[in-house]
Amino acid sequence: MIIIKEFQSDDACIDFLCDLRWKTGVKCPYCGSKNVSKHVEKNRRSRLQCSACKKSFSPTVNTMLHGSRVPLFKWFLAISLLAEAKKSISSRQLARHLDLPVKTAYSLAQRIRKSLLGSKSPLLKGIIEMDETYIGGKPRYANCGAKRGRGTDKMMVAGAVERKGNVIAKVQERYGASQVRDMILENVDLEGATICTDEYRAYDRVDRLAPHSSVNHSLNQYVMGDAHVNTIEGYWALLKRAWYGQHHHYSEKYAPLYIAEASFKYNSRNFRPSEVFPRMLGAMLCTNS
Repeated sequence: MIIIKEFQSDDACIDFLCDLRWKTGVKCPYCGSKNVSKHVEKNRRSRLQCSACKKSFSPTVNTMLHGSRVPLFKWFLAISLLAEAKKSISSRQLARHLDLPVKTAYSLAQRIRKSLLGSKSPLLKGIIEMDETYIGGKPRYANCGAKRGRGTDKMMVAGAVERKGNVIAKVQERYGASQVRDMILENVDLEGATICTDEYRAYDRVDRLAPHSSVNHSLNQYVMGDAHVNTIEGYWALLKRAWYGQHHHYSEKYAPLYIAEASFKYNSRNFRPSEVFPRMLGAMLCTNS
């Protein structure tokens, strides 16, 4: 693993963080001066010293890593493990890899996911597939009469994906024509776009915004020329596999964090592992400085 090879000490991690956060040279977050040097203190993580305002600081200041007592190497390893786990990773498994308490490992994972929540995908172009899915446990008894799909009381997640491109997804309490319209206007470049959906009535007015084609799953129509929603169904499969195989349950309050993780991984699927890690770490360093 590249993390184990390159980042054997906190000093190596700090140098990498500085290069990633300040591409044009280290800048003091307090006064903006670039007259900064490394400051080493006994029994303490190396810091940076500003010669202008005389303050010392860490490259993690004002980021999601700020204030953490967990060694930077373990942070880097947690990010790498989360980035490489296609169907996510449980807190207990992460705790075993990092030799940390389960609660600490859970906190690290949630901080990483929270940093991905703010990343904004470019506008979707070309052929766009829209669909919704429902996340929750399967009925305990096969003949209990529990409804599935749109008749269930499970958590609804709506999304849109560009063919061979990025995906966007979010939890929806209600998903009608107005919510579909808002999602399209916020996330789709309407010039030259074609939107594909299934037969759900919430999509009936999509053709007012862009050319619209649909398939009727109730009539066993799944592909009609270029019209299908198989791409976004593949994304839903990954999202649900993380639920069933790793997390088993998460509340609607924290669902956006797990969806952000799944979307980031899907949107990074064409990058090499050595490129995905700095992208995820860079999301944790996003600040106003």
